[in-house]
Amino acid sequence: MKRPGVWKMLMVAVCVALLSGLQAQDLPGQVSIILLGATGDLARKYLWQGLFHLYLEEVGKGHHFRFHGTALTSTEQGQEAIAKVLESLSCPGDMASGHCAELKAQFQQLSEYRRLKTPEDYLALSKDIEAQVEHEGLRETGRIFYLSVPPFAYVDIARNINSSCRPGPGAWLRVVLEKPFGHDLHSAQQLAAELGSFFREEEMYRVDHYLGKQVVAQILPFRDQNRAALDGLWNRHHVERVEIVMKETLDAEGRTSFYEEYGVIRDVLQNHLTEVLTLVAMELPVNTSSPEAVLQHKLQAFQALRGLQRHSAVLGQYQAYSGQVRRELQKPDNFHSLTPTFAGILVHIDNLRWEGVPFILMSGKALDERVSYVRILFKNQAFCVQSEKHWVAAQSRCLPRQIIFYIGHGELDSPAVLVSRNLFRPALPSASWKEVEGQPGLRLFGLPLSDYYAYSPVREQDAYSLLISHIFHCRKDSFVTTENLLASWVFWTPLLDSLAHEVPRFYPGGAENGQLLDFEFSGSHLSFSQLLPEQLVPGPDSAPLPSDFQVLTAKYRDSPLISAWPEELIARLAGDIEAAAVRAVRRFGEFHLALSGGSSPVALFQQLAAGHYSFPWAHTHLWLVDERCVPLWDPESNFQGLQTHLLQHVRVPHYNVHPMPVHRRQRLCAEEDQGAQAYAEEISALVTNGSFDLVLLGMGTDGHTASLFPQSPAGLDGEQLVVLTTSPSSPHRRMSLSLPLINRARKVAVLVMGRMKREIAMLVSRVGHEPKKWPISGVLPDSGQLVWYMDYDAFLG
Repeated sequence: MKRPGVWKMLMVAVCVALLSGLQAQDLPGQVSIILLGATGDLARKYLWQGLFHLYLEEVGKGHHFRFHGTALTSTEQGQEAIAKVLESLSCPGDMASGHCAELKAQFQQLSEYRRLKTPEDYLALSKDIEAQVEHEGLRETGRIFYLSVPPFAYVDIARNINSSCRPGPGAWLRVVLEKPFGHDLHSAQQLAAELGSFFREEEMYRVDHYLGKQVVAQILPFRDQNRAALDGLWNRHHVERVEIVMKETLDAEGRTSFYEEYGVIRDVLQNHLTEVLTLVAMELPVNTSSPEAVLQHKLQAFQALRGLQRHSAVLGQYQAYSGQVRRELQKPDNFHSLTPTFAGILVHIDNLRWEGVPFILMSGKALDERVSYVRILFKNQAFCVQSEKHWVAAQSRCLPRQIIFYIGHGELDSPAVLVSRNLFRPALPSASWKEVEGQPGLRLFGLPLSDYYAYSPVREQDAYSLLISHIFHCRKDSFVTTENLLASWVFWTPLLDSLAHEVPRFYPGGAENGQLLDFEFSGSHLSFSQLLPEQLVPGPDSAPLPSDFQVLTAKYRDSPLISAWPEELIARLAGDIEAAAVRAVRRFGEFHLALSGGSSPVALFQQLAAGHYSFPWAHTHLWLVDERCVPLWDPESNFQGLQTHLLQHVRVPHYNVHPMPVHRRQRLCAEEDQGAQAYAEEISALVTNGSFDLVLLGMGTDGHTASLFPQSPAGLDGEQLVVLTTSPSSPHRRMSLSLPLINRARKVAVLVMGRMKREIAMLVSRVGHEPKKWPISGVLPDSGQLVWYMDYDAFLG
């Protein structure tokens, strides 16, 4: 049965609702910005100023604002603190003072302080916003909650916002969060899940203020605007390496409670420098103005990062740090922190564009200068016949070719984009970037400033002002999504776990650091360039366990000692051998390595075979330190062990492999066959001055080394280079390099492993130069370096 009256009433109601909606859309919109932690350090220094800049940008564009500063402080104290901050706000330099004063007064009128603590406080705030909007005849466009508070408060605040302070239908919500976003993958996942139960992903804006730095924000636009020039250059064929650096002169004094929990990797590298890395390494989307496309391509860059290993990092700590921690955190006098204040990390990306290109991330406190930059150094295949004085200034193909995104401070003391003039003239938006005039005498990265096309911002803007503007305009690509955050922690957490008990290298701080923190890479290994002696020193307990020990500077028999757990020790030794090989090949064109036999080096051989793809095997000569007098195919042959565990896995030219001639004329080590003399002649012919680049030795439980045994009649002195000896154990006959030949080496590494070596290690630490009793005590390179590699079992028993 039809009811015309009812249908008529329904239609009228629908039309009224639609008309009300249309009228509401026509009303001016208001955005309420609620700053939590409004009296804190970050808010006072940056956030209120950023909000004021937002107001200056948007006030004439039809937007209405209200700014609510909130904290746990009492109303009276909070109002007083906010009044001081608002009075200190500044306008851009090109704004007339009268206009500035007028807008500043308006902003102060629109800003208020209130205490925000309980659910009732949040509900009252929401009702006040709604009442004020209605009273002024406006409609609510949205609310921004900026949480400038410690992360432990996020969940309670999120719960209160969600239950009591969400805007009504038709208005958006944006919640801004400050780092740290977790301590590792598990804590980040937990925090993300808790926040995700209150807010949708599009409502959350995680701030990494580095993404607001003007030069960092210009990386993607620069790549986009210069596609034509960069398309052929931005890849592994042309890029030699990428450096992403943030150096600070200040130390952590006053912030040690935070620093003890996070350290330099969590504080800087996991977030700031990793975000910058993705901007450099990611594939460019077709439309770089699409936040969704940018974020997706950043995620793909994260997923292509090769996992980090313990040897991917070097760590340091300025010497005053532990003392500061003891004072500020009331730690006992014998407390020593392991928290790194300096870190260098070697990153590789496993995709076609970047395969094999090293990305170096570095940050530290108490360094020689304050500066941040990204440096892309390009390979240079040019060879200039004319001497350097005839090169065309700034244009020569033989000059370094590089692009630098100079984030700030340093010699230039301002943000800038620098492109070598022998690359190309870059395109940058002229409205916001201007060419920098040359400064006589100023050199950057090995070149005078005049050798670069250099551009700086027309008007410098702090990072928070830019990010607050991007929050208002819903520019999500300037923020860290949940997916990208977790991808970053997936990348960093295994390394952080592996470094948890690593003792950092100590450095004095400032200019006194000298070359102490310089590091170099070989393949996937990173190591300090300057080798320091290291030792184990017991912790505070009276009966320490191996896990209680720390690695600190010391010596063993007046030579450097490196000690660690077996796996870590072998990895370190393998990395050091590879670094020595690379240096020797660069300098001399070849690397002469003499290796001992036995069981201890087996793990080393396996490590070199499996994990050192950049080892210059094609230019390496392999020699034996000693050999048993058995056929080379015998399982007891040192050469057979070398063949099984190393040679069959790497590409060493067969003529570069030099087994000892123990089997001649179908006889084993016969004096009249002169095998020792033949090996000595081969060494003299091929090894300059008979000086091996590196000799690897072991130490027996009786103090023997190589096959030089106590009371051996030959090989401990004299002029013979290679000798025949007799072992107390079978097979008794041996051939060995002599001590005089071993001591000619540029470097001698002694590997000592296992609990059975503890007694001899203690004994040898106390004896003098007595090679007749303890042949190992006669290892004293004439002009080279001796380094001891000893595992914890050998050192501690």
